[in-house]
Amino acid sequence: MAYRKLGRTNKHRRSMLANLTKEVIMNGRIETTDTRAKEVRKFVDKMITYGKDGSLVARRKALAFLHNNTVAVKKVFDELAPRYANRNGGYTRILKLTERRGDDALMVILELVEEDAK
Repeated sequence: MAYRKLGRTNKHRRSMLANLTKEVIMNGRIETTDTRAKEVRKFVDKMITYGKDGSLVARRKALAFLHNNTVAVKKVFDELAPRYANRNGGYTRILKLTERRGDDALMVILELVEEDAK
C-alpha cells in the first residue's frame, strides 16, 4: 500500500493522522494542508466504515487507532454510522483554499459531507 510519509517518523505520523482523524470526527471539519487531508480522508472513511459494521471487533479497532478516545468512537458508532447508512464510501470532501503564507503549501478544508435528504 502506497502512502505519504509527510516528513515524519512512523510514530509521529501515525499519531498526527489519528489526531487529525479525531478532529474531523468531533468537529465535522478541519483546515489543513492538501497532502495531509488526502491521507486523513482514508482514515476517516475507515472509521465510519467500522461504525457501520458495528461489531465489537470494529469498535476495538477504532479505539486502538484513535488512542482510546471513547468520546470520538461513541460519536462514530452512534451518530455518524447511522447518518451514512445508505452511502457506500465518500464520506468526506476537500475544498481548496489559498496557499499558506510562508511556505506556499496549499491549504484545504476537509469536511464530512451531509447526507442527502431524499
